Amino acid sequence: MKLFRNDKDFYKRVFALALPIALQSLLAIGVNMLDTIMVGNLGENALSATSLANSFIGIYHIFCMGLGMGASVLVSRYWGMKHAGTGQEEEANHALKQTVCLMLRLTLLLAAIFAIATLIMPKTLMRMYTNETQIIELGTIYFRWSIITYFFLGTSLTATIVLRSVGQVKLPLFVSIGAFFVNLLANYMFIFGKFGAPRMEVAGAALGTLIARLFEAGMILGYLFFKDNKIAFKLKDMFMKTSSLLAEYIRISIPVLVSDAILALGNNSVAIVIGHLGAAFVAANAITTVTQQMSTVVIQGVSQAGAIVTGQTLGKEGKEKTMTQGWMFLGLGLGLGTISALFIMAVSNPIISTYNVSQETVDIARQLMASISFIIIFQATNSIMTKGVLRGGGDTKMLMITDNVFLWVVSIPAGILAGFVFKWPAFWIYFCLKLDQVIKTIWCVFRLKSEKWIKNISTGKK
Repeated sequence: MKLFRNDKDFYKRVFALALPIALQSLLAIGVNMLDTIMVGNLGENALSATSLANSFIGIYHIFCMGLGMGASVLVSRYWGMKHAGTGQEEEANHALKQTVCLMLRLTLLLAAIFAIATLIMPKTLMRMYTNETQIIELGTIYFRWSIITYFFLGTSLTATIVLRSVGQVKLPLFVSIGAFFVNLLANYMFIFGKFGAPRMEVAGAALGTLIARLFEAGMILGYLFFKDNKIAFKLKDMFMKTSSLLAEYIRISIPVLVSDAILALGNNSVAIVIGHLGAAFVAANAITTVTQQMSTVVIQGVSQAGAIVTGQTLGKEGKEKTMTQGWMFLGLGLGLGTISALFIMAVSNPIISTYNVSQETVDIARQLMASISFIIIFQATNSIMTKGVLRGGGDTKMLMITDNVFLWVVSIPAGILAGFVFKWPAFWIYFCLKLDQVIKTIWCVFRLKSEKWIKNISTGKK
């Protein structure tokens, strides 16, 4: 039960995976931050509209993360089995390809559903978040330019996750660097009408994102289908038979999708609560969200590395080694959470000062930053455990239940009471909305100790 051990190989392995993932996440956050700053120069209504529209697009993003991470649980385990020398190499390789096929098919189906919803009822979607007419109109414009973005966003995101599961972390990083500069240039051109391009303002922000996502998907999918020799998944494999693995895929992967989907709806409910607290609160939350994302990029990287390392270790080396690593991941979560808290406290004022917003928004943003700096310690710890170690062990069904019970039964009701009944300050409203992070951290310790989170996974062959 040691949280910290002198195991250089373990930490080297984790951070060799985590740091490229973290850098890629940082680039994605950088794009979002540039979008926020550029659109923020158009005024608070434009900033609020794009922020709220992206809250809905964020649901799709989380759904795709669920699909990708669910597939990653299987892919990393099969990858470990391929190198375990137990005679299951051929079966594991076939099951790995079937997993990728099922994942991509579901991603395209999900993209079609979200695209249709965005096409036929953009104003209805915006009204979920706000009653302010001007924000709804601007958000509708943003939606119209984002319809086909879903297909490129989803396929590149899920393909990236499975490539990471077999150790390919450098290519997605390089692609994200390219996408960052593509997005930067496209945003500058189309938001403000530079280099002969039309001035499109909010629509320009959506178009810039679309162009960057198209670039990203072309590079990632091109590599997966035509270059990669680890998974060796070809375009023709999209039509392969998957019935033999379907039951195992549903048992392990689908609970991750369901869990993340319900969590996305829950987090979206949090956004709805915030949206009805006024434009100043929405704008302040948009500013602090970017800062929080910046402070957690390494945590996200370690979380994904935790799922990959846990799955591969279980497939190759067994239970005892996996348990030892599980406690070390818990220690990493506590340490990284503390570092993130200190980072937020240090950069909050300089970051808030870069935005052209009202004094009311500034005051709310400062309170939110203070609340986040406390919550982040617990969020980091349980994220590495739930999204990493426990998920990598195959404990997806239990995570689906507990994640959402804590959010829906505790956090959302507490946040509504704090914001609309007791009318507490912003610090305490945000704390109540994130109360599940504290409870989940305590639960993770007991779940890890029980060893019940380690599940057997088959290749689907009889």
